[in-house]
Amino acid sequence: MRPLWRCRGCGAPWPCQSARLALLVEYRHDRVGLLIYLGALMTEAAAQLTRLHGRPADLHERFLGWARDRGGTMFHVNHEPGAEIHSTDPFAVPSGQRSPVRRLRGRLAAPVTLWTAPGPAGLTVSSTLVAEGEPDRLLGLIDPESDFWAAAEEAGQFAVTPLGPPHRQLADRFAGLFPSPGGLFAADAWIETPYGPVPANAGGWAGCRLDTAREYGWGLLVEATIEAVDLAEEASPLLHYRGRYHELQS
Repeated sequence: MRPLWRCRGCGAPWPCQSARLALLVEYRHDRVGLLIYLGALMTEAAAQLTRLHGRPADLHERFLGWARDRGGTMFHVNHEPGAEIHSTDPFAVPSGQRSPVRRLRGRLAAPVTLWTAPGPAGLTVSSTLVAEGEPDRLLGLIDPESDFWAAAEEAGQFAVTPLGPPHRQLADRFAGLFPSPGGLFAADAWIETPYGPVPANAGGWAGCRLDTAREYGWGLLVEATIEAVDLAEEASPLLHYRGRYHELQS
């Protein structure tokens, strides 16, 4: 995310629609705390973006404008007992105004994977591709500013785990869309491998040696050699399609 301040999941300026919804959930009873938190991030973003491109004119509205008090409520969050957050996204860009390339990407269902490295560090990735050969290879597009990339680059290796329907919250956590008190690896059970920790309830994982990486669009194209594969029982995949998680119908 830093220093470009773009969402590692969708590439939109942060806080994007998904990030705003996650923040509303986390701070649903503490609007003042949310504004203080966003104000601190705005200051950091202003310093970094100014060095890169000059100070953007819309930073205040982008970070704080959407979170201001509106009639004593915080957007679509209802504080009545038993209330739930609305299922619609109030920040969504109208379909006719969305980038054609982003709309195209949204129509391509992709498997959701977790990439982890010693450190530990991890990142949810929905652009993983395996190429058979001699040697077998793995490719993926990741966020070059992520903690995962810093750890993987230093270690020279990483693990890739295909995720399933039970891992929706885990995927959101490592994508930065869900709060992670205590750290990303505080919840769930993990198996330590030389390539990085992997979820204990996953259907398998692959250990990869980092070969090369280069800028590709907004992301970083990572190429690696698969050195180890550990497959357990067959498991249903978790898919990302049109901005949401899906699973295969039996």
